[in-house]
Amino acid sequence: MKILISNDDGYQAPGVAALYEALKDVAEVEVVAPEQNNSAKSNALTLNTPMYVTRVSNGFRYLNGTPADCVHVALTGLLGYRPDLVLSGINNGANMGDDTIYSGTVGAAMEGYLFGIPAIAFSQVEKNWKHLESAARKARDLVLQMVNQNLIGSSPWLLNVNIPNLPFDEIGHIKLCRLGRRHAAESVITQLSPRGETMYWIGAAGPAKDEADGTDFHATSHGHISMTPLKVDLTDHDHLGYWAQTAARLVGASPPAVLS
Repeated sequence: MKILISNDDGYQAPGVAALYEALKDVAEVEVVAPEQNNSAKSNALTLNTPMYVTRVSNGFRYLNGTPADCVHVALTGLLGYRPDLVLSGINNGANMGDDTIYSGTVGAAMEGYLFGIPAIAFSQVEKNWKHLESAARKARDLVLQMVNQNLIGSSPWLLNVNIPNLPFDEIGHIKLCRLGRRHAAESVITQLSPRGETMYWIGAAGPAKDEADGTDFHATSHGHISMTPLKVDLTDHDHLGYWAQTAARLVGASPPAVLS
C-alpha cells in the first residue's frame, strides 16, 4: 500500500510526524506538506507564483504553497506513481461543522478525492497536541480497518475524522456523524501598526450552534471519534424546485426600470 500524507500546519508540525510514524511500518508513506502554516486555506491553489519542493533530512518534502498545492503537485508529477490513499493531518485543533469549508486539512484530503483517490482528514479536537500519539494510533487503526474491509483502492471517498485529546484507552468508538454548525465568528480584531495604520485580524470561530445528538460536536464532546463522509457537490438539491419556478419568472419578467 502506498500512502501520501499532507497537512496544513506545515511539514515541521508534530501532527504530521506522528501520523507518519504510526503508518510507516504498514505502507510506503510519502510526506509532502506546506513549508509554513497554511490553516484555513481550504482548497486554494497557487496559480501565479512558482513553487519549489525541498526534501529535508527525515525524508519529508515541503512545498512553498497551500495544502491543496502539495497534494496536487504530488499527484500530477512529483511522486511518479498513484498512491492508494491520501491522508491529511493530524491537525492541531478540530475541523467540525462549518470549519470544513475553510479547513486546509480537509482541502488537502479533498484534493486527493478529486483525483479519484480515497482520502481522510484527521484532526485532534483541542489545540494543544495533548495525547497526540493516541490520536495517531487511532488513525492507524482506522486505516488498517479500511484495508481489511477492502475499502482502499476502491471507489474514491472522503472522510473527515476528529479525535478527542484523550489517552488511547479512554477514547470512545467511532461514531458516524453529520456536520454540526457554528455561530458566526467573533468580531474582527483591530490594532494599530507602528506606522499608525489599522490592522485587521480575523476573530475567533464562534461556539457550536447545532451540537445535537448525531453531530460531530456531540460525538467528540462525549469522548468519541467523529467520522463524517463529505462530498464536493454544493448544489442545494432540496430547493431546486423552488429555484426552477423563480428562474422561470425571471426569464419571463421585464427588466426593472433604471433609477435616475
